[in-house]
Amino acid sequence: MAVLVTRPEPDNETTATALRAKGLEVLLSPMLRFETVAFDIDPDARYGAVAVTSANAVRALAGHPAEKLLLPLPLFAVGERTAEAARQVGFQNVTAAGGDAASLLDLMTKGGRAKSLAKTRPLLYLAGADLSRDLAGELREHGFEVVTATSYRMAPVADLSHAACDAFAAHRIVAVLHYSRRSARAFLDAARAGGVEISALAVPQCCLSDAIAAILREAGASHVAVAAAPDESALFDAMDRALQTPSR
Repeated sequence: MAVLVTRPEPDNETTATALRAKGLEVLLSPMLRFETVAFDIDPDARYGAVAVTSANAVRALAGHPAEKLLLPLPLFAVGERTAEAARQVGFQNVTAAGGDAASLLDLMTKGGRAKSLAKTRPLLYLAGADLSRDLAGELREHGFEVVTATSYRMAPVADLSHAACDAFAAHRIVAVLHYSRRSARAFLDAARAGGVEISALAVPQCCLSDAIAAILREAGASHVAVAAAPDESALFDAMDRALQTPSR
């Protein structure tokens, strides 16, 4: 019996490793695919800091002509995993928020050092093409000058993996892990296209947030579990509870 991970590559491998360490079988079927977007950064701009809401923004910066100009700047990351990705590419002055955009906004508007940036130099926000929240607009309301550079997009994957479809058909999947609203929608579309929607929605759907959970509930999922906090440890806790509770 397996847990299906819908998280995009390469982060899904980290998740799979953690799940296997818990003694679980894992199937991977990424529902979004990372794609870089061509973007320009003014080499003469004197940015005060960089903000990122995903490790994918850091990946998109790798090899960019402006990478060396940005690495010395302070970087504010949405969470610790994104912060670690930033450190790996060479950022040294990295501060991590609590795991979601709301905590990043709080960090930057209430923290003394971060808040002082609003009065000095522009903030560079490396963003994805599909935003669930207008972080740049909210930062501007707090006095920040924000330059947004769309650096990547996450394209929906049309199909579940063959292994995942076969496992759903054989009732071998015991839970599905969901990390974003867009990937949850892509999962639903792929399950329908693969003819496994009924069996896919019959197992616990474990979601990183209430917003993700709402999509699965609306689609008819019979057992939806939500992480108590926007991090993978809490998501695993929600999964563990769901697996211990008989489905209705």
